[in-house]
Formats: sequence, structure tokens, C-alpha cells
Amino acid sequence: MKKAILLLNMGGANSPDEVEVFLKNMFSDIHILPIEFNPIRRLVATAITRWRAGEAKSNLSHVGGRSPLIGNTKKLLKKLNRKIRAEAVMRYTPPFAKDVLEKLRRDNIEQLILFPLYPQYSTTTTLSSFEDIFNTITEMNWGDVAIKTVPPYYRDRQFLQILAKSIKKGVPNPKEFHLIFSAHSLPQKVIDKGDPYLDQIHTQIELLSKLLPQFKSINLAFQSKLGPVKWLEPSLDKTLEKFRGEKVAIYPISFVVDNIETDFELNIQYREVAKRLGLLEYLVIPSLNDSEEFIQFIFSKIKE
Repeated sequence: MKKAILLLNMGGANSPDEVEVFLKNMFSDIHILPIEFNPIRRLVATAITRWRAGEAKSNLSHVGGRSPLIGNTKKLLKKLNRKIRAEAVMRYTPPFAKDVLEKLRRDNIEQLILFPLYPQYSTTTTLSSFEDIFNTITEMNWGDVAIKTVPPYYRDRQFLQILAKSIKKGVPNPKEFHLIFSAHSLPQKVIDKGDPYLDQIHTQIELLSKLLPQFKSINLAFQSKLGPVKWLEPSLDKTLEKFRGEKVAIYPISFVVDNIETDFELNIQYREVAKRLGLLEYLVIPSLNDSEEFIQFIFSKIKE
């Protein structure tokens, strides 16, 4: 059986011109902006895009004019393709599901393995990406393709051990550091409706804490809040205030591939916050990206 693995992610702007594409598509997603009436949701998405585009383009300029996610994903795909056909499907920027799936059908692929680059499940990420794939396959009338989905791996033992090893490697003397797991925030109302993301984050940190006893403390904070609604707390900036004069290491627990939120928000924006607050040291630990350990983990999940 000819197989292909699809790495699913939100996407990122490949140039300043794609910023509006990313924002418009993201806020047109009912899982992101839960307005049932499509025309109204699109109007609101257009307004938010106009409001956010300038700042988003400015942020992009600080990391070379394109999302780091693009290059990092290409490196990951190159290594995976040594053993299996691998493609990326992005939710809000190219490569889109329709283009990738049409290419795979032409190549007579018989099974698709969907691997979300989200360790935790959320309706705003995993479900949105899965629906995108399944809806596109239905529109294509590609009914004879087999589909396998990789479940959330936030508590997978092998995955946790890889993370713990990566974190230890990134912090030279953990006994001197407070470790902060920085998670992408969500509106509180998403969690109140039953989204399991927050519970899975807590579970993952509890399990990782047992593998990382060397740190002075282990903490959870949230980044990327947008708009006036109530978001998950505590925010990263408020958490950093607790560690004036201390050494802090940050790990982006919601991601496995570095992107604009890690390379700009954590490495640039919050580094300035840490400097202003007088932190003694501020480290950002890279995501797993195309590390050999993560490659082997992906292959192990494919075989299950």
C-alpha cells in the first residue's frame, strides 16, 4: 500500500504579502471565530485582518520577512522523505489541503497518515485541521483512500522523554533556573465549552515535572493573547514579574516546530520584557524541529 504522511499545522506567512491571507483565513475559521452565520463571520474576519495586518507584518520583519515555520517544516519533511512520502498541509496559508491531496491522488497514494504538529488536542487546531482534510477528500470524491489519524501525544512516554532531554540540553545548569512552560493561549470560553486543551497541558506538565526535578521551580504561563475577551491565565508577562533577579528558561509546550510565536514573541518580545524586569538570565529552549529523536518518534507513531 502506497502511504503518505501529512504534517498538519496552522501555517505561516511566507512573505509580508501572505500576512493578510493568513489572518483572513484564520478568522474565517468557525473554530477560531465561532460566529455561525458565514457572511457575518467573514465581515468580522476582514475587519480583524485590517486591524492586525500592520503589526503582524512588523513582527515578521524581525524574523527575516517570513515565518520560521516554513523553513523548519521543510527541513523536517526532507528528513522524513528519506523513508516515507511526507507532505505538509497548512490550515491558513499554502500548501493547502486541496493542492496537496490532488497531487497525492495523482501519485496513486492509497493511505494518508494524519500527524498533527499539535501535541495537545484542541478544537481550534487539531479538529480544524482534521475537518479541513476530511471535507476536502469528500469534495474530491476520493472515497477509496484509507485514512489513519495520529492521536494527541502530549502524554506519550517516548515523546515526554524526548522533550525532557531537549530541555536539559538547552539549560546548562538547571538548578539555577526556573522553568516556565509557555503555552499558546485560548479564550476561556473555548475551554468552558469542553475543549480538552488546558487539561492536557496540565497533565503534560505534571508528567514532565517528574522527569525534570533539577529546576528550582516549574511553572505554566500563556502567550499570544489577542483581543478584549478573557483568555487563559496567568499570562507570560505577569509570570515573568515573579522572577526579578532570577534565571528563567522558557519552553514552548504547545509547539514541536519553531514559528513566529517562538522566534519573535519569546525570543524578542518577551526577552525585552525580561530585560526590563531585571531578570538575571532569560533562555528560550528551541522546539524539537527536525531533531533525529523527533523524526524517530514520528516514525514510531506511524507504525502503531
